Amino acid sequence: MRLGAHMSIAGGVYRAFALGRKASCDAIQIFLKSSRQWKGKPYTAKEIERFHEEAARGDIYPVVAHAAYLINLGTPQEELWLKSREALLDEVQRSEVLGVPYLVLHPGSHTGSGEEAGLARVAEALGWVHEQTPGYKTQILLETTAGQGTNLGYRFEHLAWLLEHTPQGERLGVCYDTCHVFAAGYEIRTPEGYRETMDAFDAIIGLERLKVVHLNDSKGDLGSRKDRHAHIGQGKLGLEAFRLLLNDERLAELPGLLETPKSADLHEDIENLRVLRSLRA
Repeated sequence: MRLGAHMSIAGGVYRAFALGRKASCDAIQIFLKSSRQWKGKPYTAKEIERFHEEAARGDIYPVVAHAAYLINLGTPQEELWLKSREALLDEVQRSEVLGVPYLVLHPGSHTGSGEEAGLARVAEALGWVHEQTPGYKTQILLETTAGQGTNLGYRFEHLAWLLEHTPQGERLGVCYDTCHVFAAGYEIRTPEGYRETMDAFDAIIGLERLKVVHLNDSKGDLGSRKDRHAHIGQGKLGLEAFRLLLNDERLAELPGLLETPKSADLHEDIENLRVLRSLRA
């Protein structure tokens, strides 16, 4: 597994590579613009060129993008839904320009309309984005969620339904988050639990659809439905969950990315990556 972490794009999207090298990353994840804004400035030709130059060095790959948290494709509110699908389209277009292969997306929240209605809204919006982007190489990855509030995606069945019912759903993939899966109620701390969870994932979704793994320990306990990340080995998951995952040969070619709290000097990422690498057999 190619290990890395989410990196800042402050000062230019290409700057994430230097930070990734400082933290000893093999792969990185980035936002494509401010995650707290609906719209961002278009990239300049120079910024795009610098990004491609950094990527061409070949030491950090893949670069994975994460969509803004403001986006909610599951909402019953028409104005927010239209705004969300436009924002997602912008992020897919940005990813394509940069040559970023994967864009991770939280499926959305139904905010009271019910899971069935929420999932239908997500599928419709994703289908619209696919319609606007024929021939694009960037792949949207639906992320497993903790199930906090009315969030969709905390059951493998939710993601499987979206893969099946989204127009051009074959273009979609999945991102597996260790904290979220555990908080949603899937046991992954024991060999038996890990095997049962991954067998269920394979049977319901298919391991071939899994493209990215988020490596986060969990402050909340099993089934807590709390999306709160902890440093590796310092949460309720503990080290064994990560040992099992990192030594699963089926996942060996995937990027495994940290989304844990960090300081400007990145010492937490450096330590978390050291711990993860020490768990490999």
